[in-house]
Amino acid sequence: MKALYLSLFFAIIATLSNPASTKAQIASVKISGEVDTPYDLTLADLKQFPQTTVMRKEKDGNEHSYTGVILATILQKAGLILGGDKKGHGLTRYVSVDASDGYRVIFALVELDKDFTDRTVILADTMDGKPLPTGDGPFRVIVQDEKKAGRCIKMVTAINVAFAK
Repeated sequence: MKALYLSLFFAIIATLSNPASTKAQIASVKISGEVDTPYDLTLADLKQFPQTTVMRKEKDGNEHSYTGVILATILQKAGLILGGDKKGHGLTRYVSVDASDGYRVIFALVELDKDFTDRTVILADTMDGKPLPTGDGPFRVIVQDEKKAGRCIKMVTAINVAFAK
């Protein structure tokens, strides 16, 4: 009987200390860098923003609908000012997006600014009305109308704003 309790105890400890289960419970994207108000964006936070849906053809040849928040809106919440007549120093800012597997992509900040582009870039949490598949989410950047999917980064964990030096 003592052995049963002991094995149960260790099973509970193993479950509670499992980083994967803890990570899934507190999934977030760290918004940081050259912003006024860095913050951690959770799935619940993402739902508080206006939602945008974009269509994107994937490697499987099928078009899928992705829903999330325009990336510029997320950056504005951190205090980043977009719009206006950017010149010189204003054009040297960029955004790096990191994934949990070490993959990273870069966007010039003006690529996210509606005053400069009609392309929509979102941080998505759903595909075809369902949560993103485990290997893609819980957060994924989707770049609408980009010919290749290289910057449609999966498993996003961080978004950092910086100045090119």
